[in-house]
Amino acid sequence: MPTISLCMIVKNEEKHLARCLDSVAELVEEIVIVDTGSTDRTVEIASRYTSRVYSYSWKDDFSDARNESFSRASMDYCMWMDADDVLEETEKGEFLELKQSLPPDTDIVMMKYNTSFDEAGKPSFSYFRERWIRNCSKYRWIGAVHEVIPPIGKVIYSDIAVSHKKIGAGDPDRNLKIYQKMIAEGKPLEARHQYYYGRELYYHGQYEEAVSVLEGFLLSAEGWVENKIEACSVCAGCYLRLGQEQASLNTLLRSMSFDLPRAELCCEIGKFFLEHGNCRNAIYWYETALNAPKRECSEGFILPDCHDYVPFLQLCVCYDKLGDRQKAKEYNEKAGACKPYSQSYLYNKRYFDSL
Repeated sequence: MPTISLCMIVKNEEKHLARCLDSVAELVEEIVIVDTGSTDRTVEIASRYTSRVYSYSWKDDFSDARNESFSRASMDYCMWMDADDVLEETEKGEFLELKQSLPPDTDIVMMKYNTSFDEAGKPSFSYFRERWIRNCSKYRWIGAVHEVIPPIGKVIYSDIAVSHKKIGAGDPDRNLKIYQKMIAEGKPLEARHQYYYGRELYYHGQYEEAVSVLEGFLLSAEGWVENKIEACSVCAGCYLRLGQEQASLNTLLRSMSFDLPRAELCCEIGKFFLEHGNCRNAIYWYETALNAPKRECSEGFILPDCHDYVPFLQLCVCYDKLGDRQKAKEYNEKAGACKPYSQSYLYNKRYFDSL
């Protein structure tokens, strides 16, 4: 059975760290923690779980810090987690089963990363990340921000999920500052980071600059398809906030020049038409979302509700506006079958019951 080193980088994580380590400590053979400058009780807490706690001088480069943590590992595979991540109890059995059955030639195991949850705790935003990586010098983190390990060799996918459950707010400006520092130092942003830089500008309300960066990325021959499609969504949001509604719609439609329609983008297009009173066009796009293939093994961002709950609920609204109450009610019940606890579904149900 392969052995695993849990490798973490931390700073001022006294609120999160014990919860994270408690969730996974019994499943791994080694814990390596690299502290990047904590001023709270983080190092003290880490030392309760492992003697392998190291200090590191922060260089505004997440990949450098993660590579430092991996360099300290001595087991067969390195597994990374952030301090505000947890492995839920329901995942532990499958985690152990995978350790026991892992093909010996496996280089990387991709696992689901659930980063947002609805009111019932059901994942509403997830994607796959490299989670177990063979402990070998050829596997190196790259990227000062949004760091990754390029998936080379034998890669397998697992339904095991790590959940990101942050307590309190982080530093919303951190990533943008790192990108701006890189640019000021004359460091070129590779295609992937052009997308992420544009997204950070969007988050900070710098829409015109974001459009410039994202349009440049979309015109480039470089870049991953999933990032191109996601860039269309972000860029469309920028245009909308700049009052350029047609450009927003055109950019959403442009996403389909890169690959088959994504349910997430189809829902955005449906919303555009619904908000403009064109219910029949909205219906077309919400139905297209329902029929869009689910990407079970994709590193792209996935909003599972866009494959069922969201289009069902919005089709209810569309048909109600068109005067077809029976069909509207049917779609609301379909939405309720997905999320019987949804306040929107329950509100609509009371509305239909009152008619």
